[in-house]
Amino acid sequence: MNSIKERPILFSAPMVRAILEGRKTVTRRVVKVQPRSKADIGSYGLGQPFIRNTDVAKPNPECPYGRPGDRLWVRETFALLGNEDGACVDWDDHIIKGDERNAARIYRASCAVGDYGLWMIPPTADWKPDTEEIHYEGTWRPSIFMPRWASRILLEITDVRVERLQDISDKQAMAEGVRLYADHAALGDWYHVEGKETYSADPRKSFELLWSSINGADAWDADPWVWVVEFKRVSP
Repeated sequence: MNSIKERPILFSAPMVRAILEGRKTVTRRVVKVQPRSKADIGSYGLGQPFIRNTDVAKPNPECPYGRPGDRLWVRETFALLGNEDGACVDWDDHIIKGDERNAARIYRASCAVGDYGLWMIPPTADWKPDTEEIHYEGTWRPSIFMPRWASRILLEITDVRVERLQDISDKQAMAEGVRLYADHAALGDWYHVEGKETYSADPRKSFELLWSSINGADAWDADPWVWVVEFKRVSP
Protein backbone atom coordinates (compact mmCIF):
# COMPACT_ATOMS: atom_id res chain seq x y z
CA MET A 1 0.00 0.00 0.00
CA ASN A 2 1.36 3.44 -0.95
CA SER A 3 1.77 5.87 1.92
CA ILE A 4 0.33 9.37 1.71
CA LYS A 5 2.86 11.82 0.33
CA GLU A 6 3.12 15.59 0.59
CA ARG A 7 4.43 17.77 -2.22
CA PRO A 8 4.72 21.54 -2.67
CA ILE A 9 2.69 23.41 -5.29
CA LEU A 10 2.89 27.08 -6.29
CA PHE A 11 -0.12 29.35 -6.66
CA SER A 12 -0.36 33.05 -7.53
CA ALA A 13 -2.01 35.48 -5.13
CA PRO A 14 -5.36 35.56 -7.05
CA MET A 15 -5.49 31.75 -7.01
CA VAL A 16 -4.59 31.63 -3.30
CA ARG A 17 -7.51 33.96 -2.60
CA ALA A 18 -9.76 31.73 -4.71
CA ILE A 19 -8.74 28.69 -2.67
CA LEU A 20 -9.32 30.52 0.61
CA GLU A 21 -12.74 31.67 -0.60
CA GLY A 22 -13.67 28.13 -1.67
CA ARG A 23 -13.91 29.11 -5.36
CA LYS A 24 -10.94 27.03 -6.54
CA THR A 25 -11.00 23.25 -6.16
CA VAL A 26 -9.00 22.16 -9.22
CA THR A 27 -5.81 23.12 -11.03
CA ARG A 28 -4.48 22.28 -14.50
CA ARG A 29 -0.77 21.86 -15.20
CA VAL A 30 0.84 20.99 -18.56
CA VAL A 31 2.05 17.40 -18.92
CA LYS A 32 5.84 17.58 -19.27
CA VAL A 33 6.11 15.27 -22.29
CA GLN A 34 2.95 15.37 -24.37
CA PRO A 35 1.11 12.09 -25.17
CA ARG A 36 0.66 11.55 -28.90
CA SER A 37 -2.96 10.47 -28.55
CA LYS A 38 -5.64 9.49 -26.06
CA ALA A 39 -4.57 5.86 -26.53
CA ASP A 40 -1.36 6.69 -24.64
CA ILE A 41 -3.32 7.62 -21.52
CA GLY A 42 -4.39 5.08 -18.91
CA SER A 43 -5.80 5.45 -15.43
CA TYR A 44 -4.60 4.88 -11.92
CA GLY A 45 -4.80 1.33 -10.67
CA LEU A 46 -2.75 -1.41 -9.03
CA GLY A 47 0.31 -1.96 -11.17
CA GLN A 48 -1.10 0.15 -14.01
CA PRO A 49 0.87 3.14 -15.34
CA PHE A 50 -1.06 6.37 -15.77
CA ILE A 51 0.43 6.96 -19.23
CA ARG A 52 0.68 3.74 -21.26
CA ASN A 53 3.09 4.60 -24.07
CA THR A 54 6.60 3.79 -22.82
CA ASP A 55 8.26 6.67 -24.67
CA VAL A 56 5.92 9.12 -22.97
CA ALA A 57 5.63 7.28 -19.66
CA LYS A 58 9.35 7.40 -18.83
CA PRO A 59 9.45 11.23 -18.46
CA ASN A 60 5.92 11.11 -16.96
CA PRO A 61 5.95 8.08 -14.62
CA GLU A 62 2.81 9.42 -12.97
CA CYS A 63 1.32 12.75 -12.04
CA PRO A 64 4.12 14.79 -10.40
CA TYR A 65 1.57 16.33 -8.03
CA GLY A 66 0.51 12.98 -6.58
CA ARG A 67 -2.37 10.53 -6.46
CA PRO A 68 -5.78 10.79 -4.82
CA GLY A 69 -5.26 10.88 -1.06
CA ASP A 70 -1.87 12.59 -1.33
CA ARG A 71 -1.49 16.15 -0.09
CA LEU A 72 -0.20 19.41 -1.50
CA TRP A 73 1.15 22.23 0.64
CA VAL A 74 0.77 25.59 -1.03
CA ARG A 75 3.71 27.85 -1.68
CA GLU A 76 2.78 31.53 -1.91
CA THR A 77 4.45 34.93 -1.60
CA PHE A 78 5.09 35.76 2.06
CA ALA A 79 7.24 37.80 4.44
CA LEU A 80 8.48 37.77 8.02
CA LEU A 81 8.02 40.90 10.11
CA GLY A 82 11.15 42.59 11.43
CA ASN A 83 12.36 45.66 13.30
CA GLU A 84 14.33 48.62 11.97
CA ASP A 85 17.57 46.66 12.30
CA GLY A 86 16.27 43.83 10.17
CA ALA A 87 15.85 41.36 13.02
CA CYS A 88 12.78 39.13 12.91
CA VAL A 89 10.09 39.85 15.50
CA ASP A 90 7.01 38.02 16.73
CA TRP A 91 3.49 39.46 16.87
CA ASP A 92 4.32 41.12 20.22
CA ASP A 93 7.33 42.85 18.65
CA HIS A 94 9.81 40.67 20.55
CA ILE A 95 13.05 39.97 18.69
CA ILE A 96 13.37 36.40 17.46
CA LYS A 97 16.84 34.91 17.61
CA GLY A 98 17.77 31.80 15.69
CA ASP A 99 14.78 29.92 14.31
CA GLU A 100 12.66 32.08 11.98
CA ARG A 101 9.66 29.82 12.51
CA ASN A 102 8.66 31.83 15.57
CA ALA A 103 8.65 35.14 13.68
CA ALA A 104 5.40 36.83 12.68
CA ARG A 105 4.70 35.95 9.07
CA ILE A 106 2.30 37.52 6.61
CA TYR A 107 0.94 36.54 3.21
CA ARG A 108 0.66 38.94 0.30
CA ALA A 109 -2.55 37.33 -0.99
CA SER A 110 -4.26 38.37 2.26
CA CYS A 111 -2.85 41.90 2.43
CA ALA A 112 -3.98 44.99 0.53
CA VAL A 113 -2.00 47.89 -0.89
CA GLY A 114 -2.70 51.03 1.12
CA ASP A 115 -1.48 54.62 1.09
CA TYR A 116 2.05 55.37 -0.12
CA GLY A 117 2.43 51.83 -1.42
CA LEU A 118 2.45 50.29 2.04
CA TRP A 119 0.84 46.90 2.51
CA MET A 120 -2.01 46.75 4.99
CA ILE A 121 -2.10 43.64 7.19
CA PRO A 122 -5.63 42.70 8.24
CA PRO A 123 -6.19 43.14 11.99
CA THR A 124 -8.09 39.85 12.14
CA ALA A 125 -7.30 36.67 10.17
CA ASP A 126 -7.24 32.95 10.84
CA TRP A 127 -3.47 32.80 10.20
CA LYS A 128 -2.50 35.41 12.82
CA PRO A 129 -3.54 36.73 16.22
CA ASP A 130 -5.77 39.80 16.39
CA THR A 131 -3.71 42.98 16.16
CA GLU A 132 -4.03 46.71 15.69
CA GLU A 133 -3.72 47.98 12.13
CA ILE A 134 -0.21 47.23 10.83
CA HIS A 135 1.44 48.56 7.68
CA TYR A 136 4.27 46.60 6.05
CA GLU A 137 6.96 48.22 3.90
CA GLY A 138 9.50 45.42 3.66
CA THR A 139 10.42 42.91 0.96
CA TRP A 140 8.29 39.95 0.00
CA ARG A 141 9.80 36.50 -0.37
CA PRO A 142 8.86 34.79 -3.66
CA SER A 143 6.63 31.75 -3.37
CA ILE A 144 9.33 29.41 -4.71
CA PHE A 145 11.37 30.08 -1.55
CA MET A 146 8.57 29.34 0.93
CA PRO A 147 9.60 26.54 3.32
CA ARG A 148 7.13 23.90 4.44
CA TRP A 149 6.78 25.39 7.94
CA ALA A 150 5.59 28.74 6.54
CA SER A 151 2.75 27.25 4.48
CA ARG A 152 -0.77 27.93 5.75
CA ILE A 153 -2.78 25.98 3.15
CA LEU A 154 -2.90 22.19 2.88
CA LEU A 155 -4.83 20.44 0.11
CA GLU A 156 -5.84 16.81 -0.30
CA ILE A 157 -5.99 15.44 -3.84
CA THR A 158 -9.39 13.93 -4.63
CA ASP A 159 -8.95 13.12 -8.32
CA VAL A 160 -6.27 13.14 -11.02
CA ARG A 161 -6.72 12.72 -14.76
CA VAL A 162 -5.30 13.84 -18.10
CA GLU A 163 -7.33 15.95 -20.54
CA ARG A 164 -6.88 18.32 -23.41
CA LEU A 165 -6.81 21.89 -22.11
CA GLN A 166 -9.71 23.04 -24.29
CA ASP A 167 -11.95 20.18 -23.12
CA ILE A 168 -12.65 22.15 -19.95
CA SER A 169 -16.36 22.62 -19.21
CA ASP A 170 -18.07 25.71 -17.79
CA LYS A 171 -18.39 23.96 -14.43
CA GLN A 172 -14.70 23.06 -14.37
CA ALA A 173 -13.75 26.59 -15.43
CA MET A 174 -15.64 27.93 -12.43
CA ALA A 175 -13.89 25.37 -10.19
CA GLU A 176 -10.58 26.80 -11.45
CA GLY A 177 -11.42 29.96 -9.49
CA VAL A 178 -12.13 32.31 -12.40
CA ARG A 179 -14.12 35.47 -11.86
CA LEU A 180 -17.08 36.53 -13.98
CA TYR A 181 -18.91 39.75 -14.62
CA ALA A 182 -22.27 39.40 -12.90
CA ASP A 183 -24.50 40.72 -15.69
CA HIS A 184 -24.04 38.21 -18.53
CA ALA A 185 -26.93 39.55 -20.59
CA ALA A 186 -25.59 43.10 -20.68
CA LEU A 187 -21.99 42.11 -21.36
CA GLY A 188 -22.55 39.41 -23.96
CA ASP A 189 -19.19 38.16 -25.21
CA TRP A 190 -17.29 41.27 -24.17
CA TYR A 191 -14.32 40.70 -21.90
CA HIS A 192 -11.02 42.25 -20.87
CA VAL A 193 -7.90 41.48 -18.92
CA GLU A 194 -7.06 43.45 -15.80
CA GLY A 195 -3.50 42.82 -14.64
CA LYS A 196 -3.30 39.06 -14.27
CA GLU A 197 -6.85 38.63 -13.10
CA THR A 198 -9.19 37.85 -15.99
CA TYR A 199 -12.87 38.55 -16.35
CA SER A 200 -15.52 37.53 -18.87
CA ALA A 201 -19.22 36.84 -19.07
CA ASP A 202 -18.33 33.27 -20.11
CA PRO A 203 -16.54 30.86 -17.70
CA ARG A 204 -14.45 29.15 -20.40
CA LYS A 205 -13.39 32.50 -21.86
CA SER A 206 -12.38 33.69 -18.40
CA PHE A 207 -10.29 30.55 -17.96
CA GLU A 208 -8.75 30.97 -21.42
CA LEU A 209 -7.69 34.51 -20.52
CA LEU A 210 -6.34 33.39 -17.16
CA TRP A 211 -4.36 30.55 -18.75
CA SER A 212 -2.92 32.84 -21.43
CA SER A 213 -1.95 35.51 -18.89
CA ILE A 214 0.10 32.90 -17.00
CA ASN A 215 1.46 30.72 -19.81
CA GLY A 216 1.69 33.04 -22.81
CA ALA A 217 -0.47 34.38 -25.61
CA ASP A 218 -0.37 31.17 -27.70
CA ALA A 219 -0.73 28.74 -24.79
CA TRP A 220 -4.48 28.26 -25.16
CA ASP A 221 -4.37 27.66 -28.91
CA ALA A 222 -1.70 24.97 -28.40
CA ASP A 223 -4.35 22.89 -26.57
CA PRO A 224 -1.84 20.73 -24.66
CA TRP A 225 -2.58 17.66 -22.60
CA VAL A 226 -2.80 18.74 -18.97
CA TRP A 227 -2.88 17.11 -15.57
CA VAL A 228 -6.23 17.90 -13.97
CA VAL A 229 -5.75 17.80 -10.21
CA GLU A 230 -8.88 18.17 -8.10
CA PHE A 231 -8.52 18.84 -4.39
CA LYS A 232 -10.18 19.85 -1.15
CA ARG A 233 -8.75 22.02 1.59
CA VAL A 234 -7.89 20.24 4.84
CA SER A 235 -6.61 21.46 8.19
CA PRO A 236 -2.80 21.59 8.46
